[in-house]
Amino acid sequence: MTNQPAPAPLLIACALGIERLALRTGDRSGAGGPVTFVRTGMGPRAAERSVTRLLAGPAPADTAVLATGFCAGLAPGMHPGDLVVAEETRDPRGTVPCVGTELLVKELVRLLPGRTVHTGPLTGSDHVVRGPERSDLLATGAIAVDMESAATLLAAVRTGERPVAAVRVVVDAPEHELVRIGTVRGGISAFRVLRSILPAFFEWHRSLLLPRR
Repeated sequence: MTNQPAPAPLLIACALGIERLALRTGDRSGAGGPVTFVRTGMGPRAAERSVTRLLAGPAPADTAVLATGFCAGLAPGMHPGDLVVAEETRDPRGTVPCVGTELLVKELVRLLPGRTVHTGPLTGSDHVVRGPERSDLLATGAIAVDMESAATLLAAVRTGERPVAAVRVVVDAPEHELVRIGTVRGGISAFRVLRSILPAFFEWHRSLLLPRR
């Protein structure tokens, strides 16, 4: 009997307690391998520190990393509850290409028919983006911004070659600026969407494991 290699693990990273709550209460069945959820804390430094510590320590070298949570949409016409699948993440320190974007889009559309899925560059910031700054970031080609995805994926690839991706739910958009998450309709809508999309992450992970079988 041939020994099969152990399936590669998946690390799903988010920053906020409310994001972790959404993931913890979502459908966590159907994973293709071991899955670890980590709350990194808010901001790029916290994300980088947390992910580097995990991947440079006990995590296997082939761990796949997916950054998720909420984001701010940059393009006119975006709405709370829309999904963003990053083709790449970027910040002043560099750009990280994402893997399996098309499959993620396909699975998200299947899971949430009628929900808009945007694809494009996801940019990083070290602060909450408001007002005119959105237009400046949109002019760079980015479609959305958050504080942790770019730092998470950059830390992931710096600790070793591995598949990475980022999927975010729009909670704040140019015509729908959010003041306090969870207290307005947009925040509640985004929470429910984030809670619903774990099966797409697991399908993405399973697709990475296929060549190993």
